[in-house]
Amino acid sequence: MDSKFKIKLGQKKLMKTRELANLGIPKGNTMKLAQQAVKNYAKNTEGQISKADLRQIILDLVNEPQSFRDHEFFGELAVLLAAAIEARARFEHREEPAPYKQWGTDIEDTAIQQMNNACNLPISVRGALMPDAHTGYGLPIGGVLATDNTVIPYAVGMDIACRMKMTVLDLPVNALQGRTERLKNALCRETSFGVGAHFKNKRNHDVMDEDWSFSTITDRFKDKAWSQLGTSGSGNHFAEFGTLTLNEDQLGLAAGTYLALLTHSGSRGTGNEIATYYSKLALQKHPELPKELSHLAWLDMDSADGQEYWQAMELMGRYAAANHQLIHRAIAKNLNVDVLLDIENHHNFAWKEIHDGKEVIVHRKGATPAGKGDIGIIPGSMATPGYVIRGKGLELSLNSASHGAGRKMSRKKAKETFTWSDAKKFLADRGVNLISAGLDEVPFAYKDIDEVMKAQSDLVEKIARFDPKMVRMAKAGERH
Repeated sequence: MDSKFKIKLGQKKLMKTRELANLGIPKGNTMKLAQQAVKNYAKNTEGQISKADLRQIILDLVNEPQSFRDHEFFGELAVLLAAAIEARARFEHREEPAPYKQWGTDIEDTAIQQMNNACNLPISVRGALMPDAHTGYGLPIGGVLATDNTVIPYAVGMDIACRMKMTVLDLPVNALQGRTERLKNALCRETSFGVGAHFKNKRNHDVMDEDWSFSTITDRFKDKAWSQLGTSGSGNHFAEFGTLTLNEDQLGLAAGTYLALLTHSGSRGTGNEIATYYSKLALQKHPELPKELSHLAWLDMDSADGQEYWQAMELMGRYAAANHQLIHRAIAKNLNVDVLLDIENHHNFAWKEIHDGKEVIVHRKGATPAGKGDIGIIPGSMATPGYVIRGKGLELSLNSASHGAGRKMSRKKAKETFTWSDAKKFLADRGVNLISAGLDEVPFAYKDIDEVMKAQSDLVEKIARFDPKMVRMAKAGERH
């Protein structure tokens, strides 16, 4: 047998989590047990089993766990899988799905299917699908779902409290041309992007004085949160200067054009750890869910776990807000300018709200709160406009709107399709100074923001337009 096809005993994991998941092994405790069983089995065979043979064993185990109950190495795993299959057999699909309305037409079939799946949950009350929607985990990005006394970690999102913040600065707009180096220096000195990003000297905020000890996961990652305080993530997270144009007096400002700072980021590595922990916990509590619903597993709000997740989510909301506040405060101080206006909003979060006369939990995964009079921010891309909006409070949308233009293709496809040559010309034509970003974030990878806004004209009113002029994101090649 060719040695390159044999299992290497020195590997930390003989089969990756994704490989086992693709073969049908559920995440959580079952996954850990599967990895240990594979390791023990490979050790017993002295590394002489091929990867293909091992995959076939796992596949047979998943399809017929009963026949493996007495297996020396896979018996315990077989019992667990058999119990999950029995639980799924008892799952009863609802007679009719919860209702939902879709805005926009340029939405992937897979995202629509995910919304259909979410509305088949027994806990779902109703939903809405925003015009920027695209495929996510469990609930699609751009999906809004109201549930009965339950919270779904995956429907909040893996970047809990990902949010927007805009600050209008007391600087002349012509500073974008006349003080380019000063502005660029402020962005580069006062922001830090990417997985593991941190500042050499920790920044401080009152959120770190709060109680983080109420759960093992928040307590464990408090130090990591502090080390990343005031930083931003990778992917579509950004900090940018641009022009804010108001056609009439709004938001306490006179009509005109202003210089503004806009940021997009969330709760960093700690938020992701919390999301991962409680998502796995919810999966373990609902082995009855069929595969297509498993990432929509929930925690009961009357349970200790549900209350703990809610407390952790709200803490991450304040932590994410603190990250933005520190960035904006530091940049304003660096430039020695006053702040004329601050606007901000979450778009990965869950809220307790009253709809149809009843309290429900409204999950907005990549969706902006748009209750009547709510002020929010809907960005475009690094070279297309974004908008400050006022919500119209349309009940049918669960008082929601899109959180941006929305991706029209995957990151991988964007890298395969576009070149920096085309992107740089597009940016130059619009007067955008790009400091750093990945090719997967070029404007062509996104839907037309104006088409998205047109599709939700019944949900929000545009009250100001933001045009990016100097943009910083995580460097190309940064992992997501």
